[in-house]
Amino acid sequence: MKKNMIYGVVVVVIIVAAIVLVLSNSSSGSQTALIAFDNQPVNATQISAMESIASNMTLANKVGAGFMTSYPKNISGQNVTMVGGKPAVIYVGADFCPFCAITRWGFIIALMRFGTFSKLNYMTSSSSSTEPFRTVPTFTFYNSSYSSTLISFVPAEIETNTYQPLQTLNALQNAAASTYDTGGSIPFIDFGNQSVQIGVPQSVSPGYLKNLNWGQIIALMQQSNSTVSQALMGQANVFTAQICRMDGYQPSSVCSQPFVKEILS
Repeated sequence: MKKNMIYGVVVVVIIVAAIVLVLSNSSSGSQTALIAFDNQPVNATQISAMESIASNMTLANKVGAGFMTSYPKNISGQNVTMVGGKPAVIYVGADFCPFCAITRWGFIIALMRFGTFSKLNYMTSSSSSTEPFRTVPTFTFYNSSYSSTLISFVPAEIETNTYQPLQTLNALQNAAASTYDTGGSIPFIDFGNQSVQIGVPQSVSPGYLKNLNWGQIIALMQQSNSTVSQALMGQANVFTAQICRMDGYQPSSVCSQPFVKEILS
């Protein structure tokens, strides 16, 4: 690269062209094509599309809980966990994990209803043949940036998608996981110490995202009757209801929606 700057420019052009092709191509992406986007910044157009989906309450109410056959387990008699003076959502996952991969989709949509991601990268789950679902297109919370006036988000990805150590749990994450997730299952989500999600319901399968790329998934999320929408938007709505319950039902534009009341009833 140092010997030939023209080569470097050509490589950048090729990478950018490949990103545009895979993210917008109507055909399914191969494992190799998807893996090329690991740790690359999410396209601004796709962030905007996901924010639009998050704010679409008509879509949210059509889907409701979707394929979510079980909800996060309620915790009674505990004070709300606070970070920076705001109720805290704790997440523990790993980039290799296909069940974390599908969970992040709905989780990100839910979080977008309460704040903004200013930095988020693409990721695929492990391509290893030992995994039940391979190379699931998703995102990573490693090096992500999220801001909200309503909640704090405290994520950790403990391993890369090649099973290398990545992040160590901080004291808050470790306390929550050791209390409620004694089996060490991932993904693990603690909604302000008021409810916890451990793992993924069998009805929400990473297999629903097989042979799809990010653009195709985003398009299918907007079709309320699609399998992808029923899985991912159903997740988003269930997670949204948990956040509403922990943060005093704010914002009202989200937390007063029928789907929230129905899920929490």
